[in-house]
Amino acid sequence: MKIDAHHHFWNYNAGEYAWISGSMGVLRKDYLPETLAPELEAAGIDGVVSVQARQSLKETEWLLDLAAEHDFIKGVVGWVPLVSPEAGRDLDNFAPDHFLKAVRHVLHDEPGDDYVLRADFNAGVGLLESRHLAYDILIFERHLRQTIQFVDMHPQQIFVLDHLAKPKIKDNEFEPWRKYMRQLAERENVYCKISGMAVEADHQAWTPEQLKPYYEITLEAFGPRRLMFGTDWPVCLLACEYRQWSEIVRGFVAELSDSEQQRILGETAVEAYHLE
Repeated sequence: MKIDAHHHFWNYNAGEYAWISGSMGVLRKDYLPETLAPELEAAGIDGVVSVQARQSLKETEWLLDLAAEHDFIKGVVGWVPLVSPEAGRDLDNFAPDHFLKAVRHVLHDEPGDDYVLRADFNAGVGLLESRHLAYDILIFERHLRQTIQFVDMHPQQIFVLDHLAKPKIKDNEFEPWRKYMRQLAERENVYCKISGMAVEADHQAWTPEQLKPYYEITLEAFGPRRLMFGTDWPVCLLACEYRQWSEIVRGFVAELSDSEQQRILGETAVEAYHLE
């Protein structure tokens, strides 16, 4: 299968999606399965992983309901309040739903760069392994040093790094992002998504040639076995169309063997998220 390992759905309203600023007009509308389906067909994508876009148990429930209704949704990365003493109860409430594959918290929006090292947060993350759930890491590149410490606290937990840790592509900067990505990739329990890159560049002036070195550094660090393709649709629409990003990534991986391409374009996501 060809899997898009990272996309979002929402029924837009300004109050619940305050992160969608006035300059993001293209995102200020509903994005639902019927909106995505023709994009998948045009790009030759067989299935998707739907990722939380707001920190709400109700949204997690909604995404799981959508997965039950649409065959192309293979899994959900939801949200639960991991810092809460009731996190275990919330996780167990979702346990019967086999579409819940991972949990994510919007770490890069938390005040202070050390949130990921909080004891209560790590206690919550410690509940995931026994429930066979991965954890998606959403950070900026400035959080990588702390994230390495965080991952080392959970050596058996499966982690998936979103958007290459959002390097400073717009400024064409590579360090210290490159150094810390290599260090993080030494942890074999960490996977990484090739997603979100165009959004981190100048939305109007980026080129595939500008993005490719960031992909190549990540490929060198993680290898094809721990990389997966994702579009970050509809957020990607700030900078590129769905099919455009799919074709760019396929162009990047075309230099690899057929088996390595299959890993990045689908098999890695199936493995990391236990997709069916």
